[in-house]
Amino acid sequence: MKHSEPYGEHMTDTDRTPEPVIADSVKGNWVDVYAPAAARPYLRLSRADRPIGTWLLLLPCWWALLLAMLHTGQASWFDAWIALGCAIGAFLMRGAGCTWNDITDRHIDGSVERTANRPIPAGQVTVKGAVVWMAIQALVSLLILLTFNLNAILLGFASIIPVVIYPFAKRFTWWPQAFLGIALNWGALLVWTAHTGTLGWPAVALYIGGIAWTLFYDTIYAHQDADDDALIGVKSTARLFGDKTQLWLRYFLVATVTFMGIAVIMAVLGTSPLALALALGGPWAMGWHLAWQQRGFDADDSEGLLRAFRSNRDAGLIPLPFFAVALLL
Repeated sequence: MKHSEPYGEHMTDTDRTPEPVIADSVKGNWVDVYAPAAARPYLRLSRADRPIGTWLLLLPCWWALLLAMLHTGQASWFDAWIALGCAIGAFLMRGAGCTWNDITDRHIDGSVERTANRPIPAGQVTVKGAVVWMAIQALVSLLILLTFNLNAILLGFASIIPVVIYPFAKRFTWWPQAFLGIALNWGALLVWTAHTGTLGWPAVALYIGGIAWTLFYDTIYAHQDADDDALIGVKSTARLFGDKTQLWLRYFLVATVTFMGIAVIMAVLGTSPLALALALGGPWAMGWHLAWQQRGFDADDSEGLLRAFRSNRDAGLIPLPFFAVALLL
């Protein structure tokens, strides 16, 4: 299979030999510019050069924290730690998950144009080295998790199951994006529990809305690899939906806004009517951003697909000021 030019202008600091350029990395990212040469392959395993995944893991955590605070009417300095711990943990656990993904997909990645230059298929990191790096990230994340209450800790351990399964999902189902959603949005359950002490129905509704959101943006993302995936027999919702993708994106959009709205109603109902109305504006405003992505979807525009996918950081940030202001009422 024909791949893009494997080497770009990045050079190592030691021997000045070219480094493989990752196809969808952010140009001028801090890993390429500032990180020591020896650390770059490991940071690229963690997708530190592509921060969008960290945001997509973090944002449902912050949604859940603010809604939990609205629900209980309480806020403390420990909530500030939860927010910060989620940010650090999202970076580390996203890195550990991506490292695991690259370990399991190392043979597939070498056959796909967009992923052929990832550190393992490019020969920059051994499988043993990747396993050690994954363990380090997971252990530091564990230290953060252990600062939460017991129920949240148990949910944290349970989250390992979908993370482990996800890389294999594309081999046995047309819906691997659903498994990704189950893993990426788990923080909504965990963080609600970290604040309230118990898992509640608003968190479950928020979790379902997050899964629908993941199906939305990762179907867009998967269209970049649809042709290569078809050749090597890898399944995805992009291949499953084909020409009907735009219609399915509309379904996922509606499900995202609906279930997030249900979560808001269950969390905030019984408090200030103004707070409820304002908080409901968060999912509604986010829905307009998703509608913009859905209308502009073009399966043949790889750059547009990547741009739309990355814009979901902004989409996911939209509800936060609505929830935060509602909390002040």
